[in-house]
Amino acid sequence: MHREGGATAPAGASWATAAKAALHCLTGCAIGEILGMIIGTALTWNNVQTMILAIALAFLFGYSFTLYAVRRAGLDWASAIKVALAADTVSIAVMELVDNGIIALVPGAMDAQLSDGLFWSSLLGGFAVAFLLTTPVNKWMIGRGKGHAVVHAHH
Repeated sequence: MHREGGATAPAGASWATAAKAALHCLTGCAIGEILGMIIGTALTWNNVQTMILAIALAFLFGYSFTLYAVRRAGLDWASAIKVALAADTVSIAVMELVDNGIIALVPGAMDAQLSDGLFWSSLLGGFAVAFLLTTPVNKWMIGRGKGHAVVHAHH
């Protein structure tokens, strides 16, 4: 943080901090996505239903990691939920948009089964690209006191 005219302004975020925030997001997204795909496949749901479940679970797990950390730091539930929403919504949304967009664009990936290499390669490739694109978003947000910068005030 540095001071400008008596007000405290956030200093630019480091790439390491941004990558750590994106990795946090990726972890929750990956758990939710994979669990959603497994459940949707096991229930023989169609692609749209399975993708909706996977995205919902990605948000749920992404938020839950932040909720756990800030609750452990002493925040009440209402404050913890506000922090998690402020910290993770944009990051998870970008991650999910990119990851699912890639899966939708890879020929045959939407119809691949859990036992197919195409399923896993498109999913993991989507996660890798999503991580690379979400890191600069997190860097920009943290540098402006938004996103994961909100969480760091409670550690």
